[in-house]
Amino acid sequence: MSRTKRSMCYSIVLILLLTAAVFSGITIMNYYRERIRMEKYSFTESARELHNPERGFYNLYCFMITDEEADYEQFVQDYYSKDRNTSLALIEINLQNYRDCEISEAGLKNMTALFRMLNEFDKQIIVRFLYDWHGEIEKYEPDSMDIILRHMEQAEYVLREFSSKIFVVQGLFIGNWGEMNGTKYTGKEDWSRLAGKLSSVTEQSTYLAVRTPSQWRDIVGYPEISETEFGADSLAVRMSLFNDGILGNESDYGTYRIQETDRKGEFHSRTEELIFQERLCAFVPNGGEVIHDNPYNDFDHAIKDMATMHVTYLNQGYDQEVLDKWKRVKVTGSGCYSGMDGYTYIERHLGYRLLIDSVDLRNDLSEELVEISINMKNVGFAPLYDRTEADLLFYSKESGESFTCRLRGDLRQLTGGNASDELLSLKAEIDVKDLSCTEYDVFFSLVYPKTGQRIVLANEQEMGEFGYGIARIEIYDLLQYLSYKIED
Repeated sequence: MSRTKRSMCYSIVLILLLTAAVFSGITIMNYYRERIRMEKYSFTESARELHNPERGFYNLYCFMITDEEADYEQFVQDYYSKDRNTSLALIEINLQNYRDCEISEAGLKNMTALFRMLNEFDKQIIVRFLYDWHGEIEKYEPDSMDIILRHMEQAEYVLREFSSKIFVVQGLFIGNWGEMNGTKYTGKEDWSRLAGKLSSVTEQSTYLAVRTPSQWRDIVGYPEISETEFGADSLAVRMSLFNDGILGNESDYGTYRIQETDRKGEFHSRTEELIFQERLCAFVPNGGEVIHDNPYNDFDHAIKDMATMHVTYLNQGYDQEVLDKWKRVKVTGSGCYSGMDGYTYIERHLGYRLLIDSVDLRNDLSEELVEISINMKNVGFAPLYDRTEADLLFYSKESGESFTCRLRGDLRQLTGGNASDELLSLKAEIDVKDLSCTEYDVFFSLVYPKTGQRIVLANEQEMGEFGYGIARIEIYDLLQYLSYKIED
């Protein structure tokens, strides 16, 4: 072979080798860039009923504590057997038999038996201790505050032992129907003393509640209502409101003082008190019952004010005229609630109503990370008040392999109500090196810490064994990638 031909052959071989090297390099570069295939799912809001803890309608059950032996198992079973569509119950415990003495050993035994039975069922409870059911508190309330304080001390065992079942303790044991009105114990000093004792005999996780915003301010003071001001040990972070005159008239039947006043910090209009509740009840719950059919509880007005008040729970049995009025209304508009009756619409929006708005997936090549964002909304009237555990679960059908990771983000920041359009992103980064070369289905779930229940979301998608499917991610090894590219 001539020198010229030999040189040409060497050049061709060199070109081929260089081409192969470049192609190989490009292929490998593409492999590292494309070895992860990701598919995210779409989500739609649903109008379905959600059975979630510590929100919704409740029914009222009354128990008189006596020294006589009582079959609380039968009582509770009979009550609850007719109440299968609520997750809350208001339990009123009447102590009038002990108005002039401490609760007897037999009475405490009966109280414990009652709470033990309530603990057997899957309803969270709102508790109200009282001395009167007939608006005649002067006949039944203890003459000495020391007796009331002693009764609080004696209730400590059940309030702590069954705290995981208790959502709110309403009132301070005083007043007509336990609503803190008509009582001889009035003003800041009395209320602060009673509230301080009740706080000391209950768990930090249990919310307390007083009847009016002005009582709240008299007890707690006038802090700037913010997350930084509400310290972990502050009474403010636990003290909520209950209102058994919701939408009854301009003052919610005396819930608000609506006349002019010069008292420091005193509010004097419905509008001001609603604004106060909107700020306060971004941190603590609010609920009660609606009364007296009037324009303030016409449907359009009602949903506007209940969103501002952040109403979490309502009495399902009162006031029936108002509830029936809502049932006659038809919701209009183009959303998923269009055509629904007003009563059902309000039930759907009591408390928190969380949904997935969208999912974002991103592959960070420089860090070899898969970044996942779940964008959440709360279209309910009120926030989720307890911090929840938000998890992702990766599951491979092929290998049976699974692992979980915790998402960052605090859903309590989604206050709902008038801020129902706000989004909050729950985020996580997954190291690709921790993933096998297989296909993963990715699931999302929220767990309510006090009950251990999974929270049901307001999306059309059903919750499965592992939660809500949000995405599919496939990791290729080099041979799989080359095969996939050849097929393409």
